[in-house]
Amino acid sequence: MIDETKNANSRINLITGDPKRAIRKLSFPMMLIMILIVSYQIVDSIWVAGLGADALAALGFISPIFMVIVGLAQGLGAGATSLIARCIGANDKDNADNAGMHAILITAVLSVVLPVVLILLLKDILLAIGAASVLTLATQYGQIIFAGSFAILFNSVGSSILRAEGDMKRATYAIAISSILNMVIAPIFIYTLNMGISGAAVATVLSSSVAAVAIFYWILIKRDTYLAFKFKDFHFDAGIIKGILAITLPASVEQFIMSVLTVGINAMLVIAAGTTAVAVYTAGWRIVSMGIIPALGIETAVLTVAGVAYGAKNYKNLEISCHYAIKLGVIISLVLAVVTYIFAPNIAWLFAYSANSGDMIPMIAEFLRIFCIFFMAIPFGLASTAVFQAAGKGTTSLLLVVIRDLVLSLIAAYVLGIVLHLGAVGIYWGIVIGVILGSAISYLYFRLFLRGLKKEEIGEVTVREFKKGERIN
Repeated sequence: MIDETKNANSRINLITGDPKRAIRKLSFPMMLIMILIVSYQIVDSIWVAGLGADALAALGFISPIFMVIVGLAQGLGAGATSLIARCIGANDKDNADNAGMHAILITAVLSVVLPVVLILLLKDILLAIGAASVLTLATQYGQIIFAGSFAILFNSVGSSILRAEGDMKRATYAIAISSILNMVIAPIFIYTLNMGISGAAVATVLSSSVAAVAIFYWILIKRDTYLAFKFKDFHFDAGIIKGILAITLPASVEQFIMSVLTVGINAMLVIAAGTTAVAVYTAGWRIVSMGIIPALGIETAVLTVAGVAYGAKNYKNLEISCHYAIKLGVIISLVLAVVTYIFAPNIAWLFAYSANSGDMIPMIAEFLRIFCIFFMAIPFGLASTAVFQAAGKGTTSLLLVVIRDLVLSLIAAYVLGIVLHLGAVGIYWGIVIGVILGSAISYLYFRLFLRGLKKEEIGEVTVREFKKGERIN
């Protein structure tokens, strides 16, 4: 018990100490987690690609719907992380404990409601977004994935609770086991057991469930975390629910916006170049997702570190957190962009290894070389919006994402791809241009927010000094 307490206190000292060190310590394990997640998604796509372009396109049409679940899971995780981190920064452990319990309660409710709604409406949604040509395949995959979404929700929230107190080791272990297991068993279910695209879905649900069981054991049975999860001490607090949802709902809508963007891009690609272009975009985006992992991992670290700094009203550490995150993200992203550009044809081959999909190699390679620029712009936007989430200002973060993805990216893609008849290439460039402009706006708004905090801090110091002088007199 002494060692466990020492480890927990060490994690708290990490996130309340040097923000640069904390971001490095938290972000690199998070990058590994995301690499593993995206790796199994890529491998999943590679296995499914062997079934033909229709199967890969079906995966592409399910992705934006699936992102609704992922969005809620990540939003709830962000809400829990933000509130718990702010409580830790303010040295309020009781509320931190209660916030963790409330997050688990919300997760349990969503795990029942969300799958039922999505499965009932699945076919109608698929028809509405233009998946009629691959409806059977998409339905087969989607029904299984959504039925097992409880594991995805709990994984995200449980991992976020661990990250909020600086415990990255066990979160990494759980995801590593899940991702590696999925990569190993997917071809068995798809080809050996002849389950086709349904086998890919079964493999994903089973592997996610393994991680969920591990996290459940650590935080609710073993109970060696800094936060205490004792149901006898739980007391319902509408204020905590509101605090979590203040981040959860906007953050979830941010993911929903990504779904809308994907649906919009898919629709434009069908008009401009047919369903093969959707398959190319689906495959290429999996690689792009790998390229932006450093920025995403660093963003997650900023959410914890900046949340603690904001809770402690340490605005200097808040500023250091964001700027260091951007610097680190750009350096890593630049290296990845160069590697991706050089080896784009080789990477593209992974998705076109069968006779059914060989003609996609040059198209995927072209996609990857355009999106290399995207890698270097995204750290500015992600680090900035993470600060707003950390400060409990989820609506501000949402507004910035709307400007970036719906107003700028979608419109630019439509103008270049459809209006100017540049086809799929024009659509790709539109997305990249929108992200560059949107990320710049997010960073500039962060600077204004930080300036306001510093003025507020100076005002508070002045008031304290004035009151102190009155007492002396």
